[in-house]
Amino acid sequence: MALVAADMNAVNSVILARMQSDIPLIPELAGHLIAGGGKRMRPMLTLACAKLLDYPGTRHHLLAAAVEFIHTATLLHDDVVDGSDLRRGKRTANIIWGNPASVLVGDFLFSRSFELMVEDGSLKVLRILSNASAVIAEGEVNQLTAQRQVGTTEDRYLEIIGAKTAALFAAACRIAAVVAERDEAVELALDAYGRNLGIAFQLVDDAIDYVSDEETMGKGVGDDFRDGKVTLPVILAYARGDPVERRFWEAAMMGHRISDDDLSHAKSLLEKHDAVADTLGRARLYARRAIDALARFPAGTARAALTEAAEFAVARAY
Repeated sequence: MALVAADMNAVNSVILARMQSDIPLIPELAGHLIAGGGKRMRPMLTLACAKLLDYPGTRHHLLAAAVEFIHTATLLHDDVVDGSDLRRGKRTANIIWGNPASVLVGDFLFSRSFELMVEDGSLKVLRILSNASAVIAEGEVNQLTAQRQVGTTEDRYLEIIGAKTAALFAAACRIAAVVAERDEAVELALDAYGRNLGIAFQLVDDAIDYVSDEETMGKGVGDDFRDGKVTLPVILAYARGDPVERRFWEAAMMGHRISDDDLSHAKSLLEKHDAVADTLGRARLYARRAIDALARFPAGTARAALTEAAEFAVARAY
């Protein structure tokens, strides 16, 4: 955050200016989420990767804003799909303004992101970010079709989070190499950094849904459990469980066992089979892969900050 503070101010100015509209509901609803205390992790990655490459220009400001708009649009749509009522500790936009308004303002922000890409003028940037947008949507649909399917494999789960979360992390990092006019090897190194970081980030998210608290997470504890989301902790506990435990998971993921007592039982099974600990262990592995992808770049404050971001992703409690 300290490394990119000045650049982030410029990005925030772009975000503020481009979320405006003559239709008052649009900036009101968009502002609720954009100003809602998010870490701005993805645009910060674009800025930090540009610093890593000593890029002297300002194109990355518009593109970092585009990345944040894509992310915010997907959050608005996700909360509608999931029926969420809390996001970052605040009521979700769909609870306040309703599902139709949330979906439509999400569409508006997607459109704004593409305007910013077109303004940049690079077809390569446009290709990277538009592809990421399509992959995110595919990942969300894949997750939807896997919902309540307790037999979901670890490979399919990794495919889902690689698309719905890691694709935008990868694209946010990769576009910095394009604006800095570096070769494809540099692009791919930054893509690998972002992709592995994104997977680590999501693995931790899925683990802490069972072990954190509402105040720390900013969303309801056990939301994934009650929504029937088959995340890695559940996949591992189900695979390692006896027939009685498996029947519990099957009933729970189908929505028949979702009381507070059932959630407590689920947590005890996850602990019994080291499912959360092993999920976090995998997260550390992907964070290490992200850090290793930076090895080709010279040591300095930018590389140190990006390394720290990967370490933070697996050490955070929220």
